[in-house]
Order: sequence, then structure tokens, then C-alpha cells
Amino acid sequence: MSNSDIITGLDIGTSKVAAVIAEINENNQVEVLGVGHTPSKGLRNGNIINLDTTTESIKKAIASAEMMAGTKVKSVFVGIAGEHIRGINSKSTVIIPGRKNNPQIRQISSADVERAIKQAKAIETPSDRKVLISITRGFVIDDQDGVTDPVGIFGTRLDALVHVVTGSVSAVQNLIKAVENANIDVESVLLQPLASSESVLYEDEKEMGVILIDIGAGTTDVIIYVDGAVWYTAVIPFGGDLITKSIAIRLNTPIEKAEDIKKESACALADAVNSNEMISVPGVGGRDAHEVPKRMLAEVIEPLVGKLFEYIRKEIESSGYKGVTRAGVVITGGCAMLKSIDKLAERVFGLQTRIGYPRQLNGLYDRVKDPSFATCIGLVLKGAEQGRLESRNGFKLKHNQFLKIFARMKNWLSGE
Repeated sequence: MSNSDIITGLDIGTSKVAAVIAEINENNQVEVLGVGHTPSKGLRNGNIINLDTTTESIKKAIASAEMMAGTKVKSVFVGIAGEHIRGINSKSTVIIPGRKNNPQIRQISSADVERAIKQAKAIETPSDRKVLISITRGFVIDDQDGVTDPVGIFGTRLDALVHVVTGSVSAVQNLIKAVENANIDVESVLLQPLASSESVLYEDEKEMGVILIDIGAGTTDVIIYVDGAVWYTAVIPFGGDLITKSIAIRLNTPIEKAEDIKKESACALADAVNSNEMISVPGVGGRDAHEVPKRMLAEVIEPLVGKLFEYIRKEIESSGYKGVTRAGVVITGGCAMLKSIDKLAERVFGLQTRIGYPRQLNGLYDRVKDPSFATCIGLVLKGAEQGRLESRNGFKLKHNQFLKIFARMKNWLSGE
């Protein structure tokens, strides 16, 4: 197997760094070959605070995945998230020129569409921020909305609706540098919540309108899809780490043990826990373990998760998109495995809720079917999609692809 057949997704998170190595098999399907993950100590709320520590975590995660896959990784699709991410909706209006031989005929061309989108994307940003991605939401022709493909339609005015996501230049630079220091090339930098969407959402949910809540350790990402397009993005500045720390304080146990307790015994609804059930809690500083009611653990967690959901609910209400998400809520990320978290979400949002598991894949899917791998699998799927666009005969990365992408990234960072 040559390295040109390989797709690797790298999720650099606040609590862990995860890598998934995959390939496109002979049936043109994504097959997981190797998985690696290791604790992450070099990030805070999605931002790198220690470059060397982050690089070491990347090396360990990649090495573990390589050993399982029996191949070497030379390049990765890496996700970016954090408090610095901002999403806004932009709109542009262009006038459709008439034909030279008949000025009365105004038929929209692909050049008109490109002109409208380019104008909508051209938002002003501070020098320390750049546009990470722009997503076309739809078009309006002479006040007729809901248009998805304007080419060939007659009209005098075309509006382009675009969702633009911006990020910190230094955050992108640090991310790329951490990967490069591990002697790995960066194929592309992708927005983490969009990658998660790729792996856990169904197309009919996106069409009907759905809220994706991706709960990470340091931050929580929110995306609203309507009519198949992204209408809203937000980053909430806290995630699963706050729950872990609160458990450690309330139960008087080390942080690492509190994380284990959260994964193994936690429930997001206190009234769903048997009041007589007990759990063993390791003591601090080598002290003996002690028992506490399991319900006490839920009483620590429920108000924190409830506060997070209330924060998101108010964000959605203020955005003006309340009532357009008929497909409900999908929760993914590590905290999605908290028992009854979907039930709590239904109480807060008043919408049907499900847990977002990564899409079924071939190969070692059992190693990545946990929601905590949603971003990593989404990065692999995005990488496979990009590869398919570049080759009609399956996924074959061009030898100089990285050089081209890296040149574009350098131009992006320098503002050229």
C-alpha cells in the first residue's frame, strides 16, 4: 500500500489528540486502518498554549495509529476549533446585465453567481483574523427566495446569502507549526464542527433543519443547518472539562479519577438515578477511597449541562432561527455519552434529540464508533471527498498536492 492511498484525520483537542488512518478500498468505500489517541496537555479551550507538548501528543497519536495500520503517515487533514472562531451571515446584491443583442433579456450566468458569492465573501476583518471558510446558504432572485441554483433563471437582481466563518491567524499558524514539528505535512485545515457534521448528520436532517451540538473538553461548538446549508455557527466557551473539575471538587477526588468517574458512572439527570446506588470514589493524595451516592454525582452534572443547553437555547433565540429546526437536536463529542443527556436536551430545547455516532465505515469501525471520534471521522470523510474530486479512479493524492495547499495557506496567512 503506497502512502498516496492514505487519508489521515487529526483531531487536536483540549483533552486528547486523536488520529484515524483510512483508505478508499476497491469498492470506493472508506476503510479504517488504524486509530491512535493520547492525552492532550498543550491546549486550553481549543488554543495551543504549549507548542512542544502539543507536538509530542501529535507524535504519540500518529505513531499509535501507524502501528495499527502498518503504514507511515506523511500528511493529515487537521481540524481547527476554539473560542477564536466566529460565524456571521453575509448578503450581497448584484444587478444582472442584459444581453448585448437584447438588453431586455436578463438570464443569470455562472459568472453572475460567482460575482455575487465573491462579493458576499468580501467582508472586512481585522488584521489578526482571516476568513476560514465561506458556505453558500442560497440565493434570492428578484425577491424570490429559496433558490439553490440560479444559473439559467431569468431575473434582474441576484442576492447571494453566505455564511462566513473567521478565525485567528495566530491560532492557524500555531496549529500548522505543531503538526509540522512532528514531521507531518498539512493537507488542509478544516473547521472541526463541520467535520463532525459530515460524520454524524443525515442529509434529510440538514434539509429539515437541525441543531448540532459538539461538546468538546474545552469548548462546545454549535451549528444550525436549514435547507441543507449552514445558517449559524457559535462557540460556547466551556465544555466537558468544567464538568470533570466540578466532580473532582464536589467528590474530593483527583482530576484524572474524576474523568474516569464521569465516563463510567455519570448521568445528566438526577431523577434518572437510583437514590440507593453507591459508587466508589478514590481519595486525594493516596487517601482511602470512599463511597458516595451515585445520585450525588448526577446532582453535580445536571445543572452544568443544563446551563450549557440554556446558553445555547438563548443563543439560538437571539439569532432568529428558533422554530426552523424541525429535525431537532443532535449531540456529539465526548460528553454525548453522558447517560440521559439527550433527555435533558429535550427538556431544555423542547425538541427531539438523538446522540450523534460517527457514520458506519468499513475496517476497524468498532475502534471509532464513539461520538468522541466524530470530528476525526469527519476529517477522513472530507479528505476522501476532496480526493474523489481530484481523481475519477478513487482517492489518489497527487505528489505535489501538499506543496500547492501549503503555498495557498502561506498566502492566506500573509494576506496575499
